[in-house]
Amino acid sequence: MKSALNRFVRHLSIILVAAMVMMSGRAMADANEISHVDFSAQPDGQIAVRLDLKQALTATPASFTVNDPPRIAMDLMATTNGTGKNTYNVNQGVLHSINVVQAGNRTRLVLNLIHPAKYQTRMEGTTLLVLLSEAGEGENGNVHFATPAAPAAHHMLKDIDFRRGRSGEGKVVTTLGDATTGIDIQREGQNLIVHFLNTGLPIGLRRRLDVTDFGTPVDSVETLNQDGNTIMTIKPHGDYDYSAYQTDNQFIVEVRMKTDAALAAGLKPRYTGDKLSLNFQNTDVRSVLQVIADFTGKNIITSDSVSGNLTLMLKDVPWDQAFDIILQSKGLGKREIGNVIWVAPKDELLAQEKAELESKRSIEALEPLVVRQYQLNYKRADQASRSLLGLPPAPGDTGSDVTCDAQAQGIHAQTTNGMAAAPMMNNASMHNPNRILSDRGTATYELQTNTLIVSDTLSKQAEVAELLKLIDKPARQVMIEARVVVADQGFSQQLGTQFGVSTPFTTSNGGTIGGISSTAQDAGVTSGLPIATSTGGTTISRIANPFNVNLPSAATNAATFGLSLYNLGSGALINLELSALEIDGKGKIISSPRVITANEKPAVILQGTQVPEVTPGTANMPPVVTFTNAFLCLLVNPQILNDNSVILTIEVQDDAEGVPFNSGGVVAIPIDTKRVKTQVRVKNGETIVLGGIYYQNKRKDVNKVPLLGDLPVVGALFHDNSTVDQKTELMVFLTPRILRDDMSFK
Repeated sequence: MKSALNRFVRHLSIILVAAMVMMSGRAMADANEISHVDFSAQPDGQIAVRLDLKQALTATPASFTVNDPPRIAMDLMATTNGTGKNTYNVNQGVLHSINVVQAGNRTRLVLNLIHPAKYQTRMEGTTLLVLLSEAGEGENGNVHFATPAAPAAHHMLKDIDFRRGRSGEGKVVTTLGDATTGIDIQREGQNLIVHFLNTGLPIGLRRRLDVTDFGTPVDSVETLNQDGNTIMTIKPHGDYDYSAYQTDNQFIVEVRMKTDAALAAGLKPRYTGDKLSLNFQNTDVRSVLQVIADFTGKNIITSDSVSGNLTLMLKDVPWDQAFDIILQSKGLGKREIGNVIWVAPKDELLAQEKAELESKRSIEALEPLVVRQYQLNYKRADQASRSLLGLPPAPGDTGSDVTCDAQAQGIHAQTTNGMAAAPMMNNASMHNPNRILSDRGTATYELQTNTLIVSDTLSKQAEVAELLKLIDKPARQVMIEARVVVADQGFSQQLGTQFGVSTPFTTSNGGTIGGISSTAQDAGVTSGLPIATSTGGTTISRIANPFNVNLPSAATNAATFGLSLYNLGSGALINLELSALEIDGKGKIISSPRVITANEKPAVILQGTQVPEVTPGTANMPPVVTFTNAFLCLLVNPQILNDNSVILTIEVQDDAEGVPFNSGGVVAIPIDTKRVKTQVRVKNGETIVLGGIYYQNKRKDVNKVPLLGDLPVVGALFHDNSTVDQKTELMVFLTPRILRDDMSFK
């Protein structure tokens, strides 16, 4: 029985193989065949390439062109190479050689060009004719974007729209009446001219679109109808480049600034692949994707659900843009892994990704947990555990408790270990987006040995190990030196006058005297007190104050000038005293605190005095003593960047004790405060000046005798002036220096 079954299986296999061979032979017999390839130079300078086939083609073969290296390729589906030859050397005109290569039931005709050229294809019975000609100046390859299959009139254009692309390019989108509309695009001077052959234009679309407000290289788009054709004129400005493509019944022209100009304007090109031109008429999508694969050398795998035909015509389009156009037109997506691109409908890709995530989550839920210990060298274990659990940093981690205060708490002692940093997780914290561990994972620590203890799956343990390699590194250090400068510049001027007419001096015998001593005169002038002296037996006395106008300078150390005039005829004594003081002073108070700290760790250094204030007590309450800070403080938090510059968050205060004053029986001491708080970026070793506080006190006081002080010239004898101009400025100079591991400067 067993042997009979074996014989049956063997006979069945032979029958199946024979059937497959017969079917293959029948398919090969039904396939078309290239019987002859010929080429010739034409009188008008064109090169004609003729392919004789066994059967007439039903449609013009799909084609694509490449500018670097310049070549034109056409795919003849269900066609074999019956010439027995693969290469034809030409070296005439623009044509260098011809390759005819068969792959399965498809044969590719490749025309290798000397430089880019225009081409036209035409069917003459069972002969495919390709005409090559030189590209004109300003033309790049194929001028005829599409050629109509017949000269019959096509449907009218349906719509003309303009859009701005993501990279700043201008996009002219034309909706065709049918996908076989003949299109001819060429560049004339600065403009692009598009001819829609044998195509009408509705009256509503016969217009000029001013699109300058879109901010693209295109200024306007003008469309009109002439001799049964629709002519579109696109007017760009500057040095531009363009590409044109058609998907089904939409024809799109993209105009962009050339690469250098675009980069200068800050626009990055979205597509960077080599350019190619494609021409597919109602071609299977898989065949189009195969052309992209052949051009790029990438492996493109298509899903079984990818199907349908595509009409696509592209001119000088980067291959990655052509690939996206194909995918978007058919609702497809891609996933790229290395040199392999998988193409499938977007819904199918999303469904597969969702299934993969659910499968991965199921595996994680069933995977056993593993406990591992990580002994850290530089990172604190409690901080690392908070990072793994997605918890916010503690106040001590960020240094937010560091202030310019005499009551600074200092370094907090750690009194707890383990789960104190990893509290019981609720459902919300389990799904924290910042959480690195899985939902079942936990992290504890032991501070005495700075050990992190993690319980999680093997895959998560590998992620934790890689993360710890990145974060468990010594923090870079920086020294910040500050110089606090208070610059004073003052100017004061005081001018005083003392003026008087004294009564006559009398003698002991009742007479007057003109020849008095200079000593007595000076004594009377300077003191203004009654005097009595003897000169040659004669007593001289003066009782009246010699100054009728007494406006001296307020300065105690002012220089004085005295003058006394005595009129021998009238006996009147005129005394004049002028005083003046001019003080011009400049002063600087320089403080230079410096501090060293780790990257992103705030540090504070302060020096100063706590000024006491005593509030008198009562019968039931003792006196109260309070202290006010008068500190020089530097608080800085540095962030070292990768380019060796430093971002500094700075607070500088320079407080000083002011002049005490009495307030309600209590001596109060004011505090002169100067502070700067800001954030700046500075290069390593460079000095930056922070904007300071500028204060100016400028005043002028006049003290005068009414009426007399207003008299011209002599009025100066009856008033005094006081002028004050005082300036104070606070400036802060900062210099950060990044330290090496050996504590030397970089």
